Amino acid sequence: MNRIRDILERKILPLVQKPGRYIGGEFGIVRKTGADLRIALAFPDLYEIGMSHLGLKILYSIVNGRPGFAAERVFAPWPDMERLMRRHGVPLYGLESFTPLGEFDIVGFSLPHELTYTNILTMLDLSGIPIHVAGRADRKFPLVIAGGPGAYNPGPLEEFIDIFVVGEGEEVLIELMELVRELRGRGEASKPELLAALARGVRGVYVPSLYRRVYDANGRLLRQEPVATGVPDRVKKRVVPHLNSARHLEKIPVPHIGIVHDRVGLEVRRGCTQGCRFCQAGMIYRPVRDAVAADICGAAATGLNATGYDEVALCALSVGDYPALLAVARGAREAARPWQISVSLPSLRPDALARGLAEVIAGGRRSGITLAPEAGTDRLRRRINKNISIPEMLQFTGALRERGWRLVKLYFMIGLPGETEDDLKGIADTIATVAAAGGRKGGHWEVNVTISSFIPKPHTPFAWDPMEGVENIREKQRLLRRLVRGRNINMKFHDCESSVIEAAFSRGDPRLSRVLAIAWLKGCRFDSWKETFSPALWREAFAEAGLDPAQVAQRRFGDDELFPWECIDPGVSREFLLAERTRATECVCTPDCATGECVGCGVCESLKLRPDPCKAG
Repeated sequence: MNRIRDILERKILPLVQKPGRYIGGEFGIVRKTGADLRIALAFPDLYEIGMSHLGLKILYSIVNGRPGFAAERVFAPWPDMERLMRRHGVPLYGLESFTPLGEFDIVGFSLPHELTYTNILTMLDLSGIPIHVAGRADRKFPLVIAGGPGAYNPGPLEEFIDIFVVGEGEEVLIELMELVRELRGRGEASKPELLAALARGVRGVYVPSLYRRVYDANGRLLRQEPVATGVPDRVKKRVVPHLNSARHLEKIPVPHIGIVHDRVGLEVRRGCTQGCRFCQAGMIYRPVRDAVAADICGAAATGLNATGYDEVALCALSVGDYPALLAVARGAREAARPWQISVSLPSLRPDALARGLAEVIAGGRRSGITLAPEAGTDRLRRRINKNISIPEMLQFTGALRERGWRLVKLYFMIGLPGETEDDLKGIADTIATVAAAGGRKGGHWEVNVTISSFIPKPHTPFAWDPMEGVENIREKQRLLRRLVRGRNINMKFHDCESSVIEAAFSRGDPRLSRVLAIAWLKGCRFDSWKETFSPALWREAFAEAGLDPAQVAQRRFGDDELFPWECIDPGVSREFLLAERTRATECVCTPDCATGECVGCGVCESLKLRPDPCKAG
């Protein structure tokens, strides 16, 4: 450790961007010595991104709260740091103790999205850990596990990850660590035996080496089956029955440098039942579970006092649907007195101001409100099951303007199944109308617009549908650039080629592992960052692997065809997804089961849970 710190201080940190990413020692960190089992919680993106991730903070708190267990943090180094670490022979290390990752018992990766996958290989290699599972048969290497949204299609990473944790990690990670400690404490189990014991003994654990896929002559998947006894045919996701994550977010490390979400973030609701048909999160995080309002208010006061932040963010996939939102927003402000703090909301439904919420959040900074109409016409919004009224949204933005807001953020998606030119013109009309809301009042009024490309995601009703071709997407982007005009409008598009790579890894199979390794060896890093993404290198990697990313991204699956991710059971039934796809072609909306009757998605029955409605008291 002393050697690592010495080289960092003398030879590396003075030469890199933002050395605060790599020095550790933040206020609020946990340092534990003498632990029986140590895990490095690895986030495959920059410090500023990973330190904003609620899931990482929750697991950090839970693991360090258990006797005998210790968790440290590690993030992907920017290319300038990677080059200098390699030059000086410095391995990647945990920020709490500067211990090399290769000396931990477990390295656990978060999988937030597919364009972080090359960073996983960088982090393993920089640690002296073989990137391929086959090279880690020796027990001297850490167990490499991964969880998060990417685990719902593990295929493209199966050559590199020993174990995938499917679902929410609060309980399953502790169970996994306890079993590893028990087996190693008895001096038992080779690595294959350890993996088999974990697959049998911990629900929600998928071990790729214990399964095989059988294909037909045309390369279509016929079945995936276990090759070891006692291993489930399909791995069902794990969920926590009741949401109580706020207590794990009260005391968190406070970064030395600015991060993306520099505030106390508290999760008020997990899951979403609005049922947007393109949205993976809305399917895989079901069922909805709500936090108790009093717990959130208490955690807000504790968190502000423990960190010194002056902002509390109430977080959920659709925070405006949280029934106790107004009570919690008021309670958070009251609990934080006498400090002048802000209560912020990542996104809102247009009817939220009717609850008196604007007056509560108007007392702090008005950093902007995010709205996501997604499509430009009512017809297409019905098709994707986006229950939002444009007149209601325009009334909402007008109310924001009245109360002093100066910025609104709009999110749209192009390339959705069934999209027409009228839908694109509807996007332009909506943007123009929102932008014009500033003309009736004095002061600045800014509209920031982000337009992404539709990417078919696993376990959604649109998983069968292809992504649109790059040239079609570019033509739609050009059309919107011509149609949208306004000095107070800032419009940006997601890069087409990176979206194709994301789609290929989102819906691909284990053949993508070879593509990933080739791309990484060629130098691909931080593929979600414009300044580092290299389309040419990715094209070369796919060509060398004998694959075409467009064919993977634009493939249409047959209704009866098995997906590459059939080994994973999200709880939402295939029958429900197919029924939703049919309703989409008919432009028929499905109601929100949180406020109406059960829609039959199957998740509550599959997981033997019942809906957990909010207790506002």
